[in-house]
Amino acid sequence: MRESELDEDEIEQAVQLAESMTIDDISGFRDVYRDALEELIEAKSEGKEPAQPTEGEAPQPSQVLDLMAALNASVQRARESRGETGEHATVHEMKSRKRAAAKKTAKKAPAKKAAAKKTTAKKTSSRKPRSA
Repeated sequence: MRESELDEDEIEQAVQLAESMTIDDISGFRDVYRDALEELIEAKSEGKEPAQPTEGEAPQPSQVLDLMAALNASVQRARESRGETGEHATVHEMKSRKRAAAKKTAKKAPAKKAAAKKTTAKKTSSRKPRSA
């Protein structure tokens, strides 16, 4: 880990920034999810059916993006900015893969020999042999 040195001015600025972003009074915020969950738990504990949301409470549908359409539009704008006409690219024939693969395998380096295994000396016990 690399150490970095900060002078007192930098530390003071960091503290001021943190203090400016801090909120002391959070009473203006409301946890709607928790409220709905508590209502659901209370209704189920009393054996009642949970209340269904009314027309005004229905969540707004989120906007779904078609990523492929967005990508195609972006590519089209990029082509237009470069002055491309939209014609297809020139296609060139490629060499056969079989010939290229055969040449590649012929040029392979010979395999390396496996290193001989080293054997370690057998450890002798510090115990005295038993006599019969």
